[in-house]
Amino acid sequence: MATNKRQFTLRLNEENFEKIKYIAAENKRSISMQIEFLIEQHVKEWESKHGKIEI
Repeated sequence: MATNKRQFTLRLNEENFEKIKYIAAENKRSISMQIEFLIEQHVKEWESKHGKIEI
């Protein structure tokens, strides 16, 4: 399946990986989609405090 998403390697310690895996399963998401969701939430929070990031 074609996607416009950039791929990269992410290294996590075992405990954080297992916790993200658990949360992803609870939310019926893949681990990748859960991490993407968490990043999006953090960016929104950061921008609400500091202003929009212009790319």
